[in-house]
Amino acid sequence: MAIQKFEDIVAWQKAQDLAVEIYAVFRTTKDFGFRDQICRAVVSVSNNIAEGFDRSSPADFKRFLYIAIASCSEVKSMLHLAEKLTYISVEQKENLIMKADEVSKIIRGLIKSLT
Repeated sequence: MAIQKFEDIVAWQKAQDLAVEIYAVFRTTKDFGFRDQICRAVVSVSNNIAEGFDRSSPADFKRFLYIAIASCSEVKSMLHLAEKLTYISVEQKENLIMKADEVSKIIRGLIKSLT
């Protein structure tokens, strides 16, 4: 059975969970530019999955899924920086990167299913 709405896509669900966790971790960060950027990047992941789902063709959907993967990479890059700036611990960074990697892998599987 085909997916009827983007809310049913596991990658979107996991991306939303990641966003909630990133927001919680960086809620008290005083570096507002950093906090805003990582939050924008993580929200972009689920938003691009949702937007792509309602596009007119599988090719358009795939294009948005690749953008979502790129946003996951941006989040991961910022997590490395956050650890270097001592905004988060090594353990927090590794945990969040593992979750971002999981989202990326699920999105890649979704892309393959559209081919």
